[in-house]
Amino acid sequence: MAHVVRVWRTSGIIRFFTLVVLFGTATELLLSRESPQTKVIGSERLVSIDPLPDAGGEICEPVPPTGPANGEAVLMAALEQRQEARAASLEARNAATQDRSKLKPIRWIHDPYAAFSSVAVDPINNEVVMTDENLFQILVYNRTTTTPPSARFTEPKRMIAGLKTKIEFQCGLYIDPKTGNIYAVNNDTVDTLVIFDRNAKGDVPPTRELHTPHGTFGIAVDEAAEEMFLTLQHDSAMVVFRKYAEKDESPLRLLQGDATGIADPHGIVLDTKNGWLFIANHGAVSSRNARPDVRPSRRAAQKQNWPLERAAAVPGSGRNLPPSVIVHSMKAQGNVPPLRVIQGPKTQFNWPTGLAIDEQGGELYVANDIGNSILVFNVTDSGDVAPKRVIQGPKTNLRNPTGVWVDLKNNEVWAANFMNHSATVYPLNASGDVAPLRIIRSGPLNEPSLGIGNPHPVAYDSKREQILVPN
Repeated sequence: MAHVVRVWRTSGIIRFFTLVVLFGTATELLLSRESPQTKVIGSERLVSIDPLPDAGGEICEPVPPTGPANGEAVLMAALEQRQEARAASLEARNAATQDRSKLKPIRWIHDPYAAFSSVAVDPINNEVVMTDENLFQILVYNRTTTTPPSARFTEPKRMIAGLKTKIEFQCGLYIDPKTGNIYAVNNDTVDTLVIFDRNAKGDVPPTRELHTPHGTFGIAVDEAAEEMFLTLQHDSAMVVFRKYAEKDESPLRLLQGDATGIADPHGIVLDTKNGWLFIANHGAVSSRNARPDVRPSRRAAQKQNWPLERAAAVPGSGRNLPPSVIVHSMKAQGNVPPLRVIQGPKTQFNWPTGLAIDEQGGELYVANDIGNSILVFNVTDSGDVAPKRVIQGPKTNLRNPTGVWVDLKNNEVWAANFMNHSATVYPLNASGDVAPLRIIRSGPLNEPSLGIGNPHPVAYDSKREQILVPN
């Protein structure tokens, strides 16, 4: 006779065929007792298989040999055993899922301390603010705080952190000079500029947020015009928003294109006295065209003055230019050349990142990341020129400075050191290998940061026994 059998997936092909045979045997025994004259229609075949989610254990138990007298009882026992085994496996799986949070790795490669990426001073409230790109925090200290050498670190007076804050991989930082409100730029994973009240602390949502292009890095604000300037690292562009823009509002202006000189931009600062803006470039760039075969993102398609994104990069156009600081008019837009370019071996640029300006003294400060230095230029400099002053050396405690801030009220210059858990402050006219006036540390003295930021797939070098972590 023909057999119609549904088979549930078990952990092995042997169990599958065992179950088919056992079910067929038991069914034949039972039916042979009740319907001895049943005719065979067609040939024996497997009609269908219904897969069952793998519960991680045995679903079907072996069925003992059957005989004509006990075939029905054996079949029912086998079915009951199967259901009991399935229930037990599901229960074990659920228990394992509930205990998953209790599992611990064998070891961690993890920096438990804040890595300062940018710094800004609130002179009205005598506070200094730092963003932490490692643990996703904004930390507020008294401006005159200093960490004693014997202390592991200094506790901040306020901290903003948590899922509600929407803080991740923060780079740029700006303090409203009137209200003390904090503007913090997310560079990656969360394309949002978040604004907090100066008294905010804990896991609190921002008071305002603006959806920004991906890869936003630096921020500067023209208070007189109430305009906000943002650099876009990956798309080599700069956008200008209203200072009070929020949600999905479009930029007012866009600066992007091969002529602009923008190449992997980072820091930005305004010279409102002369109407200039300065942008620090690492140098990586590729040409972009609005090609018909590239579909822009939905957000880009719905907005004006939105940059051509990475999807529109022209294949083969990628190149690495020498690092530079370029100067544009604050009203520049489109694909226009810069007014001036500071670039060349004399500049000592090695990943120039954060920028700050002393409008009164006409000086530009550059946080020179890989150079472990703060470089000072005249705002009118152009070409391959040497800095007028350099803060550099073992006494300075500078280690991969990515943020810099000029505090004209107190005649001080601050640096955020990404690779040694510290922020350091110097006299405004400091030069050479000088010790800082004060140090605020977020970790133990002389303990370097791991430098892990937004890690991607990990590789292992078995020859050198090294773990490779791209960031």
